[in-house]
Amino acid sequence: MQRTVKSDVRFDGVGLHSGRAARMVIRPATAEQGIWFHRTDVEGDGLIAARWDSVEPSALCTRITNRSGASVSTIEHVMAALAGTGIHNALIEIDGPEVPILDGSSAPFVRALLARGARRLPAPVRALEVLRPVRVETDAGWAELAPSESFAVAFHIDFPDAAIGAQNLSLDLSNGAFVRELCDARTFCRQSDVAAMRAAGLALGGSMRNAVVVEGDRVLSPGGLRRADEAVRHKMLDAVGDLALAGGPVLGRYTGFRAGHAMTNMLLRKLFSTPGAVRMVTCDAARAAHLPGVGADLSEMPAVA
Repeated sequence: MQRTVKSDVRFDGVGLHSGRAARMVIRPATAEQGIWFHRTDVEGDGLIAARWDSVEPSALCTRITNRSGASVSTIEHVMAALAGTGIHNALIEIDGPEVPILDGSSAPFVRALLARGARRLPAPVRALEVLRPVRVETDAGWAELAPSESFAVAFHIDFPDAAIGAQNLSLDLSNGAFVRELCDARTFCRQSDVAAMRAAGLALGGSMRNAVVVEGDRVLSPGGLRRADEAVRHKMLDAVGDLALAGGPVLGRYTGFRAGHAMTNMLLRKLFSTPGAVRMVTCDAARAAHLPGVGADLSEMPAVA
């Protein structure tokens, strides 16, 4: 069955890039509604569908915009949390242009959602089954979706800083694996890039409390890494959040090689424009058991997060 939150879940914080304070409330929604954001601080149409075709180009994050120009950015961490806890329908009210960054991961969202609990709705879960491989490539890297019985993510990154370096990881995200394996991984950046980002009007709300900052072989953020491969796990978390804009859970294997937000959105656009590449299926109990939110449990939250 489809699920929504049992009652309102509230968050307060600042946006990573805008530096602006915002209050966000995840509210229950009806079956078949999907995920929508509502900018409560704008006049006129503030409703924005959390879908792949609402995404517009944005540096270093995912931003969605409606036809009236209302937008919300840095939605990937909360979208990953919703997907990873099996929430299919929600109305997310926010009084600013950017989702609060909190600690730079999905863990605060996941913890609050699991603590509040979910309510079943009178409609079956429909998933997007990938039927044939689709792939996009750029000079930076590539991303691919291929058929799979469950939702799986594989990722490769390669950074010059020894504190990150080359990292690879592959995970099947069935049975609550997102909560156990990915939700606590924080966004990261190089200290040498911070000044350039801020000069470009980005990372204005960033700090060592909400991002892992590295330089060369050193981790500058207090407390160091939560996991030795936290960086690649965060890239996988981002991919989960960006794929949650597909319009339903994905039954397929995503592989990213030095991929990012824009490339994952390009991949979704290619998936839906390629005849015979994907179909919507109604999940029976066996198929539903492979979806990422099934089995998610608060007791399995990483202790460090």
